[in-house]
Amino acid sequence: VRRAKMKFRKLRADEIDCRVSTINSNGLSLLLYKDARCDMNILDEEVGAMNWQRSHSRDNANCTVSIYDSENKQWVSKEDTGTESYTEKEKGLASDSFKRACFNWGIGRELYTAPFIWISANNCNLQDKNGKKTCYDRFKIKRIEYDEKGCISQLVIINQSTNKEVFSFGTAAKLAPKTKDYTYEECMILIDKKKLEEFIPNFQKMYNVDDLHKLNQSQLNDFFNRLCKQPARS
Repeated sequence: VRRAKMKFRKLRADEIDCRVSTINSNGLSLLLYKDARCDMNILDEEVGAMNWQRSHSRDNANCTVSIYDSENKQWVSKEDTGTESYTEKEKGLASDSFKRACFNWGIGRELYTAPFIWISANNCNLQDKNGKKTCYDRFKIKRIEYDEKGCISQLVIINQSTNKEVFSFGTAAKLAPKTKDYTYEECMILIDKKKLEEFIPNFQKMYNVDDLHKLNQSQLNDFFNRLCKQPARS
């Protein structure tokens, strides 16, 4: 595969974090994030654990992510600068610079196309702390879809504290139909057994589980769809 034409897959719903950005008495806004573990998993999955590397400079402020171009027999590098976190500054700085360097490679770049996400006060539990509003609710993406240009076309977010859908973006008429939710048992029946034996170790590493029974529904659907598209080795 010619690395110069490499295009990383889009992030799944379970790989994206929702974090509070601003908050007032009327509600709060959310931003979408990925973490460094997500970047590492996708690099391992797409190019192989032995074909990428990272290095840091300027006391972790800069990170360079390099991917090996097997056709041209050379390493190709992209670099970016991070910012400190409020806790564990050095570790946070290294993590942030790494994530930004991965954005340069295109991993998670679709998050920049997210709409403005506002959660009204009646959909979250606002509390007063030291004269300011705060919220300890946790939010999770229930569904995300992308259009042909790679931009977010649908986004559904739930408040995990209430298990209530609190944000929805995208017109149903413009969206592809929702894929079927598969059970573990259905996957085992429908998937080619030879493929399953070959690829289970890779999928366990991809999802960071030791037993495929531990996959959540989004991961199980992704597991099934990926394996069905994967040709069996001769």
